[in-house]
Amino acid sequence: MKNRQSTSKSRSLFTRRDFLKVAGAAAAMPSVAWGMGRPSASNRITIGVIGWGMMGPANTKSFLGEADCQVVAACDIHTGHLQAAVDTVNAKYGNKDCKAYHDYRELMARDDIDAVMIAVPDHSHAVLATYAANRKKDIYGEKPLAKTIAEQQAIVKAVQSNSIIWQTGSWQRSLPTFHKAAEIVRNGLIGNVVRVEVGLPGGHHDFPHTVPALMQRLAALPNKIDDPALIVPGTPAWDLAVTQPPPELDYNTWIGPSRMEPYIDARVYQNWRWNYNTGGGQLLDWIGHHGDIAHWGLGFDLTGPSEVEGHGDFPAANAVWNTATTYKIECKYRKEVTHYPNDVGITIAGGHPEIVMGTKWIGTDGWVWVDRDGFDASNPEWLKGDSLPEDLRKVKLYESHEHRRNFLDSVKSRKPTITPVETAHHSTLPGHLGLISMMVGRKLQWDVANEKILNDAAASELMTRPYREPWKLA
Repeated sequence: MKNRQSTSKSRSLFTRRDFLKVAGAAAAMPSVAWGMGRPSASNRITIGVIGWGMMGPANTKSFLGEADCQVVAACDIHTGHLQAAVDTVNAKYGNKDCKAYHDYRELMARDDIDAVMIAVPDHSHAVLATYAANRKKDIYGEKPLAKTIAEQQAIVKAVQSNSIIWQTGSWQRSLPTFHKAAEIVRNGLIGNVVRVEVGLPGGHHDFPHTVPALMQRLAALPNKIDDPALIVPGTPAWDLAVTQPPPELDYNTWIGPSRMEPYIDARVYQNWRWNYNTGGGQLLDWIGHHGDIAHWGLGFDLTGPSEVEGHGDFPAANAVWNTATTYKIECKYRKEVTHYPNDVGITIAGGHPEIVMGTKWIGTDGWVWVDRDGFDASNPEWLKGDSLPEDLRKVKLYESHEHRRNFLDSVKSRKPTITPVETAHHSTLPGHLGLISMMVGRKLQWDVANEKILNDAAASELMTRPYREPWKLA
């Protein structure tokens, strides 16, 4: 593990760092090989978990299943969620050692914590991630990388300048079907790719099932409303939707750097995704999955589109849920920028049945499509087995068999994860640029090398956002 002591204690620093490098070689060994079935407390990766909403519990439970790490602290600004996190950790270890925190800064101030898992809403990603990186914590962070392009750039800079190990929760890269599909493309089996279709969801989804209670409150209104996207300020429905925050939630901290808005339960827990003040809709929620896989298959992890044009359908900008319900984005990847043999077009779409969910690469000699519950290709031979035959694997992509395990292995070895911060940044850029294009209503020209929108001041302004005091990037 990493030691945060001063240079006068460099011997201790070397010992703990050296352990990680040596342990990396042993990561694939059975846990009993560590001695007594579990590494000693001084030789475990210590983790603090921040956020107990949708992905926090799943990520944490995965870490709890690994013998060479220990979750020692949990942080959430909802007292009920925080207690659930602490109880889950303590139940696993059979003790009361997990420390509870309301303030993430207090958790990150602990020098005995090596890494943090951050699973908070998009609008707080950058604040927490840059702070953690500057505290020298290795980070498992969720996708999309951040709320805006400028915030993503800040995270990349903080991670790189502090030599932090970063893993993004784009876990599809750790599944064999996605790995196989990407290798088919990378090995040229479908010829040169000319077009990619990235199918994402449209509409909205009530993850925590808070909408029925809201609809019940609205049932007495003369005009029936059955969708939060139809509720706008200045109406009786809005007045009924707005309530006081529950006492167990620190709502001021939850809103964080975003604009303060009235509390409406249907756009907070998990459903924050459907409000542009805190999330990015289905587009930004999913671009780090199927868009990420599209880039992987093309070898575009460190490049991006030169042209982006998006069109979408939106509810009222001030509605409870205001994110795009349907959208289609056309991206052009120029060969002189990507060094691919030809220009490649990528279509990203949600709510358009002709673009099916998943990633489909279309080449001069065939095609391959992959989704979480499906795999298909123009050549039936490619459908056989979990991986390509060895004689076809001239290009062998990074292999990970469990996403959280891959993070721990990288913490030890100090080698990059399967989805490092630079990959996460570039995978998400087409989504951000597509949304900006939809908002300004025109095609964007993107300078890939310098990461800026060309000749469009209004669009360039949307690469960032104002921060509410006192929040700021570390």
